[in-house]
Amino acid sequence: MKFSVLSLIGHDPHPLTGDIVPAADRFQEVIDTATVAEELGFDAYSVGERHAGAFLSSSPGVVLGAIAARTSTIRLLTGVTVVAILDPVRVAEDFATLDQISRGRIELVVGKGAEAGHFALFGLDEERQWDLQKEKYELLRRLWSEEGVDWEGEFRPPLKNVTTVPRPYAGVPRVWHGSATSLNSPELAAKHGDPLFTANAIQPREAYARLIAHYRERFEAYGHDPAGARVAAGSGGLLVADSSQAAVARYKDLYEARVRQTFKPHLEGRAGYNTPFRTIEEAIEGGPQLIGSPQQIIDKILGWHEVYRHDLQSITVDGFGLGRAEQVETLQRFAEEIAPVVRREAPSSPLF
Repeated sequence: MKFSVLSLIGHDPHPLTGDIVPAADRFQEVIDTATVAEELGFDAYSVGERHAGAFLSSSPGVVLGAIAARTSTIRLLTGVTVVAILDPVRVAEDFATLDQISRGRIELVVGKGAEAGHFALFGLDEERQWDLQKEKYELLRRLWSEEGVDWEGEFRPPLKNVTTVPRPYAGVPRVWHGSATSLNSPELAAKHGDPLFTANAIQPREAYARLIAHYRERFEAYGHDPAGARVAAGSGGLLVADSSQAAVARYKDLYEARVRQTFKPHLEGRAGYNTPFRTIEEAIEGGPQLIGSPQQIIDKILGWHEVYRHDLQSITVDGFGLGRAEQVETLQRFAEEIAPVVRREAPSSPLF
């Protein structure tokens, strides 16, 4: 198993105190955390992309550029690049530039995004989101893998003999497809023989297992070697304590206040937007959150692996309002007490 750390660069007031970290300080926290993740032996660091809500992650490429300058070995991922609302030419240029700066450490996770509203922000029809996603992703593939591209589609002007520059550092960067609720992303990933990155962040395990099963079935149906189907999984946040009882005592108020803070009443009933695990006890028992003792977290990840057969596990430490020192301590405990056991019990084939 490989491990990645994700930040969506949330910028909410603290769920208990109401305090809010200045934006410049939040960016510095993310950059510093990425350097710590590299020092602790994590395999990758991801920065999300959001254009609505209490987030500062509207320009993940800029943040990843700052991280690239401070690190040397850790893989740099997006989580996700909302290709459906972006110009594929610009995506190809921006991330090939980052790939050159980082000397080949960039990987994209593409998706249509987890925030309702960004389609209107960019003047696009949300009803066409999957058509936008498919067309723009397939153009991005061609721009990175071909030179002198001639192309015509529905959502942007035609291209004639276009070669985007710079070219990627050492061949086409790996592109994962982020999948949270719909079969469309697993289908597109399977069609092109690409890996799947399932959100595994809000819903019960069965919902994500369905997406992964569809991906593996269609991957083979499209004629790809099933051994080449690669899967990554996210999580709903990490809180480590010495025992389950200690986790409840330390984090109950924090977790449940955060759930109330992030509840989206206008999206109630739409899968993937509001967690059904309202209490910390529910989250520990069956949610996608990693909360509890090191052994409980090991057992939960290995339980996911039995079903998902995933190669990469993503964790998040800045989603519940932990202070900077506690975020670093949480990463360290995961790296020292949890990751070695999971790597041993669930070895992955070479990925990075």
